[in-house]
Amino acid sequence: MQWIDRLSLFSTVDFCAVALLFFSWLAMGWIIENPPESRKSVSSLMAFYRREWMRQFIDRDPRIYDAQILGNLRQGTAFFASATMIAIGGGLALIGNAEKLTGIASDLTLVRAPTIVWEIKLVLMLFFVTNSFLKFVWSHRLFGYAAVIMSAVPVDPTDPHCVPRADKAAEIGISAARGYNRGLRSIYFGLAAAAWLAGGVALILAVILTNFIIFRREFASHSRRSLLREPR
Repeated sequence: MQWIDRLSLFSTVDFCAVALLFFSWLAMGWIIENPPESRKSVSSLMAFYRREWMRQFIDRDPRIYDAQILGNLRQGTAFFASATMIAIGGGLALIGNAEKLTGIASDLTLVRAPTIVWEIKLVLMLFFVTNSFLKFVWSHRLFGYAAVIMSAVPVDPTDPHCVPRADKAAEIGISAARGYNRGLRSIYFGLAAAAWLAGGVALILAVILTNFIIFRREFASHSRRSLLREPR
């Protein structure tokens, strides 16, 4: 009964906005990772070049260049993992002082609401930030696995273990990149969730804008056109 009373504090627009947020987050991720053959996403196009990277890696000597690339990729995941961890700490601290947020938010929205309403809205933001943190940590670990497998690839291209291990490293690298991209999308939708502090309508508009930005970058960006110029 207590939860029912708390849910009554939110309007129908709020429920629709939150439902749209989660639906867009899941649907956009599925579309990007499972695009139609006629309209490949940037993420799916990059998977081809990750496999090609490992094929070129077999004949490259020395392989210091590849180690530097992989190190840069791991630094990116480590940076975002650290940033999201700080954001989680800040969000938890803000929930602990939600009374101060209540006054500021009320001034912005001109609506007086109990503290629990603002706490729930902050929890929604923290959900996406926490999810992104977990994705970045796992991505960082997978890049580490890829580094180990790459180190196990024989220097001799004629070795029967060379190509299979390079293929394994490519697939692990693709999985790591997938986790990294999922973490970034969680950040995008976490930022959209922040608009809920201004109301349900603001959240709906923020979700629509976020969908537009992500869709354009994956399916209608200059980067995608550049990737398609070279026949695959």
